[in-house]
Amino acid sequence: MTHNSYAVSGKVVLVTGGGSGIGRAITRAFLDNGATVAVVGRRAEALEETLAGYDDDRALAVQGDLSTAAGVREVVETVVGKLGRLDVLVNNAATYSAQDITELSDEEWDGFRSTNIDAFVHLARAVLPELEKTGGNVVVTGSVSGMRGDWGQAAYNATKAAVMNLVQSLALDWGGRGVRLNSVAPAFTLTDATAGVGRDEESLAPFVNRIALGRPGTPEDIAPAVLFLASDDAAYVTGATLTVDGGTTASTGQPHVE
Repeated sequence: MTHNSYAVSGKVVLVTGGGSGIGRAITRAFLDNGATVAVVGRRAEALEETLAGYDDDRALAVQGDLSTAAGVREVVETVVGKLGRLDVLVNNAATYSAQDITELSDEEWDGFRSTNIDAFVHLARAVLPELEKTGGNVVVTGSVSGMRGDWGQAAYNATKAAVMNLVQSLALDWGGRGVRLNSVAPAFTLTDATAGVGRDEESLAPFVNRIALGRPGTPEDIAPAVLFLASDDAAYVTGATLTVDGGTTASTGQPHVE
């Protein structure tokens, strides 16, 4: 899963949204590097698929709803109760769709807010005191969409911007207590969420045009960056956003014309 090894062996890690895509790759990368991982999601079968083949002593699937404070408390209490402590939170769960703001329904906005923002707020309140005990840290899967605007994605981009700013603010508040918080910012990545685009050369071309490395990202591209930020090698890194975007944000936005 990773080309190098990362200093996470023996750490207890909680990964949200680990049933597929980037969350699944992050979970497996931590396990491959010796960590104990509790993976959280709404679909038990998907979580079990993520953990298939790993030692039950180091892998825990927790089905839960993180959109409510009560649901988060139950998940955190289960993880800490069964695994004894918590060293790392990877806040990865998110929802995505595209629409004009005039077509955004109340239900869709509630879904964006509860999954992308509220869940992290609930998790931060429940987890930060646990991380203070262990000198732990948080890594959030943000997005370059939280750094810039996109056509047809105003609601999604707003929620990503909010959670990435929360990371910076909490890094200030908790740094003196020994807790670090950082985020990674992928660009277009081949996952289930992007299954409707980029599956053939023609539909992929507009995305590749903006990517310096000439290919879309994969979940396996994102996972090592998360492991680095969670490891002791990043002990003096907090409040940072690491773009893992193939050079997407290096561009001014003009098309690549040869």
